[in-house]
Amino acid sequence: MLRRLAGEHARLREDQWRAIEALVVDRRRVLCVQRTGWGKSAVYFVATALLRERGEHGPTVIVSPLLALMRNQVEAAARAGIRARTINSANLDEWDQITAEIHDGTVDVLLISPERLNNPDFRDTVLPRLAATTGLLVVDEAHCVSDWGHDFRPDYRRLRTFLGNLPERTPVLATTATANARVTADVAEQLGTEPAGGERLSTEPAGERPDVLVLRGTLDRESLRLGVLDLPSPAHRIGWLADHLDRLPGSGIIYTLTVAAAGETAEFLRSRGYPVASYTGQTEDADRRAAEQDLLDNKIKALVATSALGMGFDKPDLGFVVHLGAPPSPIAYYQQVGRAGRAVEHAEVLLLPGAEDAAIWRYFASLAFPPEEQVRAVLAALHTDRPLSTQALEPVVDLRRARLELMLKVLDVDGAVRRVRGGWLATGEPWAYDEARLRRVAQARTAEQQAMREYATTPGCRMRYLRECLDDVGAGDCGRCDRCAGPLFTPEVSGPAQGAAQAYLGRPGVEIAPKKLWPTGLDAVGVPLKGRIPPTEQALPGRAVGRLSDLGWGGRLRELVGPDAADGPIPDDVAGAVVEILKAWAHGDDPWPRRPVGVVAVGSRRRPALVGSLAERIAAVGRLPLLGQVVPAGPAGPDGPRGNSAQRVRALHDAFAVPDELAGVLAGLDGPVLLVDDLVDTGWTLTMVTRLLRRAGAPDVLPLALAVAG
Repeated sequence: MLRRLAGEHARLREDQWRAIEALVVDRRRVLCVQRTGWGKSAVYFVATALLRERGEHGPTVIVSPLLALMRNQVEAAARAGIRARTINSANLDEWDQITAEIHDGTVDVLLISPERLNNPDFRDTVLPRLAATTGLLVVDEAHCVSDWGHDFRPDYRRLRTFLGNLPERTPVLATTATANARVTADVAEQLGTEPAGGERLSTEPAGERPDVLVLRGTLDRESLRLGVLDLPSPAHRIGWLADHLDRLPGSGIIYTLTVAAAGETAEFLRSRGYPVASYTGQTEDADRRAAEQDLLDNKIKALVATSALGMGFDKPDLGFVVHLGAPPSPIAYYQQVGRAGRAVEHAEVLLLPGAEDAAIWRYFASLAFPPEEQVRAVLAALHTDRPLSTQALEPVVDLRRARLELMLKVLDVDGAVRRVRGGWLATGEPWAYDEARLRRVAQARTAEQQAMREYATTPGCRMRYLRECLDDVGAGDCGRCDRCAGPLFTPEVSGPAQGAAQAYLGRPGVEIAPKKLWPTGLDAVGVPLKGRIPPTEQALPGRAVGRLSDLGWGGRLRELVGPDAADGPIPDDVAGAVVEILKAWAHGDDPWPRRPVGVVAVGSRRRPALVGSLAERIAAVGRLPLLGQVVPAGPAGPDGPRGNSAQRVRALHDAFAVPDELAGVLAGLDGPVLLVDDLVDTGWTLTMVTRLLRRAGAPDVLPLALAVAG
């Protein structure tokens, strides 16, 4: 079986043999923590074939986190003569046929996503019978079960219900390459594999006890040569890539921390003659598939990607992984660099950390599980007999959509709510906010971030450092990294590459897209707005100097509008960038429809000097009248941006006023006004102020801001 899967010269490793024996002969539960490329898929494919030969009627069910990974698994199964199918959101019209094939026993392997486990139709109609007939359950990338891990997904905890419905002695295999001792223990607990009576997890068979066999191997990767380059700025980092990318072996991945950085890096490298593509969570699925295939076929030198390209991608001959910015934990870093060097003798792994990394870590940490009062507000709003959609809940609680949905999934797993057609129901079951655990998880995140800082500066072996962070008891010096064997690459950047990078990143200008629809559910909070925003109340497309996450202007803009920035007049360099934007806006490829006839400022309580001086400079340079400002009305609201669109509109409704003098001027204008603000976060401040100006008589509004969040 192994030779059919992996070639004539393949041999089972000792722990592969032990895992297969435990699953097929002893019908036990196995947790397999092994490095990438070790061959975890061989374990479940060989075990599947043997169980089917022994007359096991039910299929192996593989819970896998990404569609791309599922595609790879289906192809690998076919090579081994194993019939694999997948149920996902992209093949709804095949569900009935696949379900019939499962019941007929003609499907060897069924791949599903963890999210599928709580899809109401699948959970209520397919899952019960599937669980009752499963021959082997495989949980791939099982670290996702743990909120201590680097990629926690609450839907994975649904597996506990699945496990509870399995026939007695159904074998279970959980696999991961990235789990330290704490994550390993937590995965076992979340999967319901803790021994009865609270006994210690055993790593050896112990009679008929329902314990778990933990097979933990070395995490050394003999093919990887690790290194770190300390470069002073984003321009130095992408300039270094432009100089050295062709020296890196084969094709590889360049990871960035943000979507904006991925796009900027890819565009710059293409301008320097490199065939590269970008890959983020915002890339269209067809484009992502094409980019994956181009990298697999070595048609491109590199894929510039966010963490969206992670567990779902397998290219055995990947020659390098470069990180522009450090991930927030050694575990996440090890998982990503593990993509390289699986079937080549040497692969280069380089980290180019940035001073902005910590700010990006803080942003993602802010998306953690919400405080108890926000959770209780959602629970109080839900009914036990009438579902509410996520959109309907947004006006109730000040949370952005993604964070609200994650919270609801956790509450669902905890039994406090239930997902049904049409939204969410309260179950009425008691629920406790586990503040102590959440605090410990937050402390663990902080410790992991510090560990990544120390990785970059450690005087010792880098591979040993990573292995010790993952509690690899056999960790020793690798003899290959830049600390053990000396650096292979120098930090020097040539003058032409440095100049090109600075010029590229120094270009200001991003578009501000106007809002066209009001958020749903505003009537529930007393705001009489719904549906489409009338064209007569919309803004025209606007401009900003840059995004806070940009490699180029991001750092400079964070100094002006970041949470700790002091108020003050607009600096000359930023004012110069605004002038460049106005020139390009007037005479570029996508010019404004009509030249503005005046400047209006958004009155700011937090940064009045910055916004006021910006409006004055624009008026002076453009020889335009400074018409005034839209003034804040009523008491100051909570400091900082609101969480979601509905809450933001509720807070901004009646929060500004157009003074009578400004209204009188607006009514007599024959062209658009330039509306000036400092920071665009959700975009609703500019939308609401534009509405006021248009209703007061402004023919059109052209928004202009210093920065866009995100």
